[in-house]
Amino acid sequence: MADDILGLAHALSEAGEPFALATVVRCERPTSAKPGAKALVRRDGTVVGWIGGSCAEPVVIREGLRALQDGRPRFIALVGEGGSRPGNRDGVLEYPMTCHSGGTIEIFVEPVLPKPDLVLVGRGPVAESLAGLGEAAGFTMMLAPESPLHIPPGAFVVVVTHGTFDEEALQHALQSDARYVSLVTSRRRAGAIIDALRDRGVPEDRLRRLKAPAGLDIGAVTPDEIAISILAEIVQVSRNQMVQSGPPTDTLAMDPVCGMAVEIASAKYRSNVSDRDFYFCGPGCKREFDQDPTRFTGTAAG
Repeated sequence: MADDILGLAHALSEAGEPFALATVVRCERPTSAKPGAKALVRRDGTVVGWIGGSCAEPVVIREGLRALQDGRPRFIALVGEGGSRPGNRDGVLEYPMTCHSGGTIEIFVEPVLPKPDLVLVGRGPVAESLAGLGEAAGFTMMLAPESPLHIPPGAFVVVVTHGTFDEEALQHALQSDARYVSLVTSRRRAGAIIDALRDRGVPEDRLRRLKAPAGLDIGAVTPDEIAISILAEIVQVSRNQMVQSGPPTDTLAMDPVCGMAVEIASAKYRSNVSDRDFYFCGPGCKREFDQDPTRFTGTAAG
C-alpha cells in the first residue's frame, strides 16, 4: 500500500497537482493504525490510503486541506481514552479521539505543492540574476526575452523590458490571472507607465495590482541587489496570500457525541433535529445520536 501511495504521489507531482501526505509516526495501543501507514489527501478532499478509523480520517482530511492552503506541515495527535497526551509541545495539534476504545495516534501531515511559476519578460543583468535566484529558490522559470508569452494562473510576473515594450507586456500580464505583476523601473517613470496603461483602457482594479518599481525598498543598487529585493517581495506576497487564504473557523461544527471538530462542507454524516443540523465524524457517532437525540442536543451547536 505504501508503494502505491508513493507512486501516486510521484504521478501527481509530475502533473503539478497539489496534495498532502499523511504518515503515522507513533501509536499507542489499542489502535488499528501502525507507524508508517500513509494516506494521501487530494485537493478535492478525497483520500487514498489508510491511517486509522473514522475518527482519524476527518481530522487528517481537514488538516490536509488546510496545509494545502497555507503551505505548512503540521503534526497531529489524536488522543483516545487512556492515551498519552502530548502535553504542551510546540507545534502539536491535539484532538480527542473517543470513537474507539482508546490509544493515541500521532500523524505528520505534509503539503506537496507544485513549483510556482516565475515569468520574466525582457532581458538584461537584473533578469539574468533573478532567473538564477528564482531557480535556486524552487520556482519554475519562464523566460520571454522578446515578447509576452502565455502566463499560467497564479504566476509571478516581472517585466524587465527597459522601455522597449513596457506597456504591451504589462497590459498582457495585468489581463491574466497572475498573482503578482511588477515592473523594473524608476519611481518617476512608473507614474508615466501607469498613465499610459490607463489610456490603453486597463481597468483601475487591474492597475492596482501592478507593483512599480518592483522589489522591496532595501536600498538596492546593483543588478544582483535589485534581483534580491524583487525575489524577497515575491516570497512576501506568496506567504501573505497563503495566510489570508486559510479556511474560516465558522466552517467547523462539533460532533455532539464525541466532541470532535467536523468540517461542515465535507461532512458525510449529519442529522437534523428541530431544524438544527448536527454533524458527525463517522457512522458510529451518528447512530448513537439518532437512537436518542435528546441526550446530545444541548451539547453542540449545529
